Amino acid sequence: MKGVILAGGTGTRLYPLTRLINKHLLPVGKHPMIMYGIDRLRQAGIDELLIVINKHSAGLYTEYLGGGADHGVKLTYRIQEKAGGIAEALDLATTFILPGEKFVVLLGDNLFSDDLKPYVDRYMQQPAGTARVLLKEVDDARRYGVPVFDPQHPERISYIEEKPSQPKTSYCVTGIYMYDDHVFNLIRNIAPSARGELEITDVNNHYASAGGLEYDILQKYWSDAGTFDSLQEAAVRMKGQLP
Repeated sequence: MKGVILAGGTGTRLYPLTRLINKHLLPVGKHPMIMYGIDRLRQAGIDELLIVINKHSAGLYTEYLGGGADHGVKLTYRIQEKAGGIAEALDLATTFILPGEKFVVLLGDNLFSDDLKPYVDRYMQQPAGTARVLLKEVDDARRYGVPVFDPQHPERISYIEEKPSQPKTSYCVTGIYMYDDHVFNLIRNIAPSARGELEITDVNNHYASAGGLEYDILQKYWSDAGTFDSLQEAAVRMKGQLP
C-alpha cells in the first residue's frame, strides 16, 4: 500500500508566513509540519510515499527530506503548478498508483494522534472501487464538510454537505482519505466548482451515492493546522510525538 500527501496550496490563512515558505514546512514544535504525516504513514507500514508540492518551496522540500531514506520512507515528488483543488492535486498521483492498488491520502496540514493502521486494515477489507474517510467530532461543524449517515447502513455515509449553515451531525470529514485507482476515473468526470476547483467532496459524494463510502471516527487529537491559533495549539499537542 502507498501513501499520498498533498502539500501544495497557498496557505492564505497563515499569511505573511506563507509568503516566505510553504505552510507544510512551518514548524510544529521542533519539526516541519509535514513530518507528522510522513511519520503516521510510516508507523502504519506505508513507506512508499508521493508528496504533491508547489514549485514555490520545491527546493526546500528536497533539501530537507531528500529521497526519504533518513526518515524511513521512499519519497517521490510531483509539482502542482497552480491551485486547482484537492482533487486536481490528487490526480497528479495517477502514474504513482498501480492498477487496482489501494492507497491513503493525507492533507499535509492534518495533524493527528491516532494510529492509522487499524483504519487502513479495515479499508483493505473493502471491495474494489469503494472508499473510506476518517471523521472527527468537532464543536463547530459548519466550517467543514459534514457527513450524513445512511440510516439503513450505519457503516456508510449517504452524502457530505460542504460547510452547511445547519449541520445534520457534529462530525467533520478530515483530510484523511482511502481510495484505489478508481478514484482517478471519478476525478476526470467531475466538473469544477463555482470557485473553479475540482472538489474532493464531489469525488467522495460519487462514492456515497453508489453506496461505497465507509468511515471511521478518530478518537484522539486532530487539527487542520491552517490558522495561527491551530498552528500554535498543534505545537503543544503534538509535542513528543516525534523524536
